[in-house]
Amino acid sequence: MTVPDKEALRRKYVMERDKRLRPDGNDQYVRLTGRLAHYLDDPYTPRDPREPKTDHVTVAFIGGGFAGLVTGARLKEAGIDDVRIIEKGGDFGGTWYWNRYPGAQCDTASFVYMPLLEETGHMPTEKYAHAPEILEHCRRIGKHFGLYDNALFHTEVDDLEWDAARSRWNVRTKQGDAFTAQFIAMGTGPLHVPKLPGIPGIQSFRGHSFHTSRWDYSYTGGDPSGAPMENLAGKRVAIIGTGATSVQCVPHLARACGELYVFQRTPSSVDVRDNRPTDPEWFAQIATPGWQQRWLENFTANQTGGLAEEDLVMDGWTDITRRVRSRIMAIPPEEFTAKRMREAWEDSDFEKMEEIRARVDSIVKDPETANGLKAWYRQLCKRPCFHDDYLQAFNVPGTHLIDTDGKGVERVTETGVVAGGREYQVDCIIYASGFEVGTEYTRRAGYDLTGRDGVRLSEYCADGMRTLHGVHVHGFPNAFITQPTQGANLISNIPHNLTEAGRTVALTIKHALDNGYSEVEPSKEAEDAWIDLLLSGKPLIERPADCTPGYYNNEGRPSPRARFSVGHPQGPMAFFKHIAEWRTTGDFQGLDFR
Repeated sequence: MTVPDKEALRRKYVMERDKRLRPDGNDQYVRLTGRLAHYLDDPYTPRDPREPKTDHVTVAFIGGGFAGLVTGARLKEAGIDDVRIIEKGGDFGGTWYWNRYPGAQCDTASFVYMPLLEETGHMPTEKYAHAPEILEHCRRIGKHFGLYDNALFHTEVDDLEWDAARSRWNVRTKQGDAFTAQFIAMGTGPLHVPKLPGIPGIQSFRGHSFHTSRWDYSYTGGDPSGAPMENLAGKRVAIIGTGATSVQCVPHLARACGELYVFQRTPSSVDVRDNRPTDPEWFAQIATPGWQQRWLENFTANQTGGLAEEDLVMDGWTDITRRVRSRIMAIPPEEFTAKRMREAWEDSDFEKMEEIRARVDSIVKDPETANGLKAWYRQLCKRPCFHDDYLQAFNVPGTHLIDTDGKGVERVTETGVVAGGREYQVDCIIYASGFEVGTEYTRRAGYDLTGRDGVRLSEYCADGMRTLHGVHVHGFPNAFITQPTQGANLISNIPHNLTEAGRTVALTIKHALDNGYSEVEPSKEAEDAWIDLLLSGKPLIERPADCTPGYYNNEGRPSPRARFSVGHPQGPMAFFKHIAEWRTTGDFQGLDFR
């Protein structure tokens, strides 16, 4: 495909961004408190009463999603059995416990997305597994490694305080628990606190409403496995939001509803997914010892610009980089400069986005609807989506795109939704408005840490996160974080970050216990050196200023602290190599054991 008029595209991108810029940034969303708190109820698992815990454990881990599961598994493998996972949901799974909306599935290939496949002997049934299979895999990990034995579900941490006299953490929860732990680790992630758009009148609606992370199958009918939502026959349903969640559930709603109104502020870019069942014979050939680690490294190398000889995964993520690499390698040697490499990247991006917009025209029959579904921004300004049924859903009679031209919904009334000066009367409103990402960590977590000398983590990191390897924090002994930031910062496949961080946490704790140490903490010098290293890098390609607002760029209002939300300056593969070597040496350079 010929690259279009680049200057015209740049102007178009800026124009579309400017329509959507808002002075309130993340404050445009509202917290689910007070009269909105019912949106947080757990519709999946009844709460069982229990007596508060007042005992002591070796390791307490906050969060029962992938971070808690992989870290717990590595701790168990290291011979540390006394592990307690604390989870606010009714079971393991994290975001996959909550997200059971119809059509939910991973958008990175199952073979690199689902952790511990080799250890549990599971073969994903398809290239992009659906939510029920991922949730069941989380339970499989919990059972395989004995993590259910000491877990606390439907439990939220309220406070963590370091007891210097006894070298342990005091853990308090909203459920009345008050126990101690020699070590604590946290993996709460960003996708667990639902948010609602701050639309005037949102509490006045007299019909039914729910957030996609608390899908109400008692109202819609059907189930997470894809059974038809027969209760929606003849119903008028509004869904507000057109991000990754909406892309997956709209096709199912389109088949079920009498009338479906899809309210859109910004369209997603939707490329081909090409999902397919896993061939058991093929899987048997690839599933040789060490296969998943090889696949993880291959995906990361391909997707982040490495020089892997082959692409094992072959998906939309690695396609992005393959295209860029082919253009860069075509630059004549005498013209091979940083400027020409940036131009090659931009040309590749323009070309790909033109293909994605042309795909809309080739599928969506109504020209006005097709124009509304076209994404006018660079591919990595928002999380790329891949789906084979979303665009087709707008050809289904009764499915209506309500494109608000960047303005969003005006208000909600007792009987419907108002956009563009018109009221659409509906029986049900579904909020596909996502989760809090750019808000304060303590606000999302629901607690703060009080470390050495009474210093709170929120105070220590007031100007930006400070860690060693994204895992250890000076002044907070025996505390660990399992996360991507300040490590690999690999956003396209979060579980790869978590598996490496989990190994680091487990081996550090094992070293402390085996050698009789009661405390471990990074030195201030090591932490400062790591931060200096992180900030020394300048990416060849930075996120362009013309990006449309979204959670990737803090809703278009970057915070000064955002400069600390980075990874290794030489990229994810360099960090994974660094941390593996750091663990292998056995001296844990930068950590003080005492």
